[in-house]
Amino acid sequence: MAGSQYIALSGMRARLDQLDRLAADIANVGTAGYKAERAADAEAGRPQFSNVLQSAIDVTKGDRKLDVSSGVLNPTGRDLDMAIEGGGFFVVETPAGMRYTRNGHFSRSPEGTLVTEDGSAVQGTNGPMQIGTGEVSVDPDGTVKTGGVAAGKLKIVSFDNPSALVAESGAKLRADGAAPVDVAVPSVRAGSLEQSNVSLVNRVAELTGVTRSFEALQKAMSLMMNDIDGRAIEQLGRIR
Repeated sequence: MAGSQYIALSGMRARLDQLDRLAADIANVGTAGYKAERAADAEAGRPQFSNVLQSAIDVTKGDRKLDVSSGVLNPTGRDLDMAIEGGGFFVVETPAGMRYTRNGHFSRSPEGTLVTEDGSAVQGTNGPMQIGTGEVSVDPDGTVKTGGVAAGKLKIVSFDNPSALVAESGAKLRADGAAPVDVAVPSVRAGSLEQSNVSLVNRVAELTGVTRSFEALQKAMSLMMNDIDGRAIEQLGRIR
């Protein structure tokens, strides 16, 4: 395969990765606290090939960065819905370890623990947040009260470089070695949820561009393989 065909093929592979990212963003446009990702292409050299192909440069996916800009805060009136104003993340415990999220759509487990939609325990400053069975209210500093009595304080953390957090399913994020720092004075709005920061209009426009780019590379591959290579074989066959 000629070097130009490798370039086109790697470009198609990179576009497929972009389509996967865009599909995830569009699918989560209605997920509270979801953060979109930004990605770029990168140059990938191929030193393992012979000198004939070393002039060709592949395209691969570049670093992904999380868009940590805040979404719109919408009031819900539900006592177990919470939103963080400004920076910071809620901490939740999953079977894979601690994860971080801006999705404050919480529930109460049968044991009286504050949990996420998938049952992960929301962390307070002294461990899993226990809220019992009474009526719940949340102060702006993250103190959770049950029946007017303080049950604990939500653990809210920040990171030096939050855009380096890695998105998992839904609005959950993992830190991959980055050390969380407790937010000294958090600002929590009770009865509200932060909406996804995905712009559907921008994502559809980007999706259109990526799709057209993929189609152009596909046509280029077809031209190089069927027309150029085919003509070369035909001409070589005529040489006596």
